Amino acid sequence: MSKPRIGVITAPIGNAGCIPLSNLIDILNSISDHPYLITGNIGYEVFKDDHRLLNVYEIKHETAPNTVTRIIRHISCQLNISYNILRLLNVDVWIFFIGGESLLLPMLTAKALKKKLILALAGFPAKGGQIQNDPLWKLWGPLSKINLLLSNYIIIYSEEIIVERNLNNYKHKCFVAHEHFLDLEKFKINKKIYERDNLIGYIGTLVELKGVLNFAEAIPKIISQRDNLEFLLVGKGHLKEHLSMYISEMSLNNIVKLCGWIPHNNLPSHMNELKILVLPSYTEGLPNVMIEAMACGAVILATSVGAIPDVIKDGETGFLMENNSPECIAANVIRALEHSDLEGIARRARALVEREFTFEKAVERWREVLEEVGDDER
Repeated sequence: MSKPRIGVITAPIGNAGCIPLSNLIDILNSISDHPYLITGNIGYEVFKDDHRLLNVYEIKHETAPNTVTRIIRHISCQLNISYNILRLLNVDVWIFFIGGESLLLPMLTAKALKKKLILALAGFPAKGGQIQNDPLWKLWGPLSKINLLLSNYIIIYSEEIIVERNLNNYKHKCFVAHEHFLDLEKFKINKKIYERDNLIGYIGTLVELKGVLNFAEAIPKIISQRDNLEFLLVGKGHLKEHLSMYISEMSLNNIVKLCGWIPHNNLPSHMNELKILVLPSYTEGLPNVMIEAMACGAVILATSVGAIPDVIKDGETGFLMENNSPECIAANVIRALEHSDLEGIARRARALVEREFTFEKAVERWREVLEEVGDDER
């Protein structure tokens, strides 16, 4: 059986999307001929000269404060992606990856060309926080439903997402796979838990969906119960200024450090300083930062969303929260700090990563998916 020619499509992405996209390219490159890539913004700059890819096609996109302008630019972005799909008639399979759920026009274009369509789902942006009031995001739900219907296959990180996302009608075409694997010589434990200060951290994009505001609001509640704690917030996003103001207003500058985006190569050293990494997201797929932190010996405290409960077993490989309210975050940070065997949790979490998040494991699952695609004559 000849290998299918594969193309990957993303919405224009930022720094956070580059690692999962790079991982997916590595996986696809090992089981097929060099894939094509259609992406934009930082994604294009990072991958435009990548030797693993046959060709990279750029989609330029700029955000705008005006809702009408944003919608027009979003449509323009989709038209540009569709144009590139029409240029690549030799592609057999299109994988709609980061941001792919909202790309209706490219999905319709590829469908009209009778290509096999794989939609890889991550989080659920329609959930939680102020994002529900964003008019552009209100279009996301209907677009996602149409693309779920149009796709031949749907990739999810966990069977739990079928329930969480109400995907029962599409269960027959859902496959569990992920693109997560680590360099375990790079992401490793250099400092034991008992050698670390009581540093509680957040690493991720500074947006409402990640629950970072809730974490910041939990800090005064945490320090009212425990002293000798420090906090680290790492990332960039439109909430950075708001967080900075909140930290100052609450007189937290002496115990809270707000950093910008840290280069990926520098993450292991920071993760080896953390005692607890808090992931208070409203929605997730399978957060890469969680796996990286586990590999570095930081204990995870996360909301029970997406594929997180498949990895984090409360009291065994980390801690799960009932919700991401500031009160709940504070109570669970205290609970985690007072646990009698944090060292054992960190050790078991590292062992799980070594066992389940290897390149070989990721390739094996994606190979099964692509073999299914090749065997399917629909």
